[in-house]
Amino acid sequence: MTTTRHGSAIFEYGDSTVTMQRTFEAPMALVFDALTKPEHIRVWFPADDVALHICEIDLCVGGEYHYAWYAPGAKECSFRGTFLEIERPTRIVATWLFEGWPDDDAVETVILTENGGITTMTDILDFKTPENLGDHFQEHDGAQASWDKLADLLADLQANLDSPR
Repeated sequence: MTTTRHGSAIFEYGDSTVTMQRTFEAPMALVFDALTKPEHIRVWFPADDVALHICEIDLCVGGEYHYAWYAPGAKECSFRGTFLEIERPTRIVATWLFEGWPDDDAVETVILTENGGITTMTDILDFKTPENLGDHFQEHDGAQASWDKLADLLADLQANLDSPR
């Protein structure tokens, strides 16, 4: 029987930061690709079972990203930012803005580490002030659902890499 890490994200809060950590049963380079390639992001990013109508990534320092989808009730959910640092396959730093909270932008740092084929992703959102963080991340269901979809995608990608051609 194969166990999964579904629902296993850990959330910790500082004064103006939220740190999210999740492990994936996949090599770090594959996780990095799944976090940065539009064809993969389209599969896992929206927690709702809907498609992204915008998925744009210019993966270079100074490049921008933008993801958007229509959540239930036809409400658009849109995330965007600019890449500040990229160290493939271990680190991505970018500005982060959920357009539903336009005054509460942050800097997001994603750090990947690997041990025995298991990758740990540490995702830190650093807001300008505690007020900007507010209580935005008290609900974790969306992140958990997205990362569960990411884990499933990684399992599929790994199986395709492992299968003989």
